[in-house]
Amino acid sequence: MARRLPSQPPNLPGFSYVRVLGSGGFADVFLYEQNMPRRQVAVKVMLAEVVTSQVKQMFQAEANLMAQLSTHPSILTVYQASVSADGRPYLVMELCSAAIGQRYRSDPLPVPEVLSIGIRIASAVETAHRAGVLHRDIKPSNILTTAYGHPVLSDFGIAATLSEADVTEAIGLSIPWSAPEVVLDETSGTIASEVWSLGATVYSLLAGRSPFEVPGKENTSAELIQRITKGRPLPIGRPDVPPRLEQVLLRALSRRPSQRQRSALELIRELQAVEAELGLPQTPIEVAMDDWALATADDPEDRTRIRGVTVVDPSAARRRRRRSPAAAAAATHAPTRTIVRESAGSAGLPAQTGPPARASRALVGALIACAVLVVVLAVTAGVVLVRAGSAGDIPTVRDLSGRLSGTTIVFTWSDPGLQTDDTYQVTVDDQPPSSQHASEFRVDARPGETVCVTVTVNRDGRAGSPSGQKCVQRTGP
Repeated sequence: MARRLPSQPPNLPGFSYVRVLGSGGFADVFLYEQNMPRRQVAVKVMLAEVVTSQVKQMFQAEANLMAQLSTHPSILTVYQASVSADGRPYLVMELCSAAIGQRYRSDPLPVPEVLSIGIRIASAVETAHRAGVLHRDIKPSNILTTAYGHPVLSDFGIAATLSEADVTEAIGLSIPWSAPEVVLDETSGTIASEVWSLGATVYSLLAGRSPFEVPGKENTSAELIQRITKGRPLPIGRPDVPPRLEQVLLRALSRRPSQRQRSALELIRELQAVEAELGLPQTPIEVAMDDWALATADDPEDRTRIRGVTVVDPSAARRRRRRSPAAAAAATHAPTRTIVRESAGSAGLPAQTGPPARASRALVGALIACAVLVVVLAVTAGVVLVRAGSAGDIPTVRDLSGRLSGTTIVFTWSDPGLQTDDTYQVTVDDQPPSSQHASEFRVDARPGETVCVTVTVNRDGRAGSPSGQKCVQRTGP
């Protein structure tokens, strides 16, 4: 099939056109030079034939989301978004190299490099999930490289926008890295499907092909869909790929979403474990932990929000320490400070010699040992009492309320007296709790669905008493 010619580059105020960088199913990318500040930038311009009023509105919401997420070190930086004079939306982005998406086909990447790329890109995806955003088009060609060699994920939300606009060509390009439930049109995207795409992308960088491509055979869209939904990926076929890494990727590529890693963060931990097994330096996790860094506008046109995103706080799993009976008993006796002087002369008594003196010294030694034991027991009991008793000082949320706002259920509560490092643990139904600092929690609900929430304050890895459960049902269409 012949490739189309690039569209005409638009005239953009403050920018000078240089040349074409690439073309896709729904947009062209051009190299421009920005006049002030002077720098070269990549400008992605949507094709005129896919632009509608609905797409323009959705594009604005997607551009806002991508700009907020692009502060992440592994997400492509967006400088500006607007609409050209001829009506085509465009993004002005950091100029990066597409070498990774081109190189892996002819020269599969070394295992250490793939592990590092996988962890960094999964960190970007995890951060997006915590902000309620799905990428929906994770694949090798969307991994670019900055001028400093750092991999970054591009096209956040753009594929989602176009899929909702029924641009099927853009969707077809991503079939090799789309989960079974996505290609079967059972869902437009979930956290589980993004884990599948991450696994497929890491597999591709190692194997030089997507997981269900068969060398020497037909690899049409229909054939790929059949294999993705019915088969298993071929072995990677590289002796330097450890069995544990293949097991991690096979789990991510499970046909059943419940059998995959529960989150991008869990996939990251497993890839880091492979690094440790190989004796490689551990690639750091890059996940924003503060709520202010993840805040996004509540835009009704935002089509990339996901419902019920939960983040498991590992510290919440630590059990509260309990006071032992022996320590509790010892704590009831306050120790007195006793000074025992071994020299009898210092007390104004005559010095003793012989057996009575030795007996006296033995008695004094015993008294010293007892005193030391009492002090040690008392200090230990005091520490246990402080640790056990402080759990009762953790505040409890007592005014949890919920309301329906459109298709979203909003739960709110008053600050019961949090300290600087305290967090709220929000539990939705039977899902793992999510950790946050804000006293508001939003869940997108389906018509007729009832959502129940419980809030607990976590302090230093210890949980206080849970709030009463609050349930709200979404009514209406």
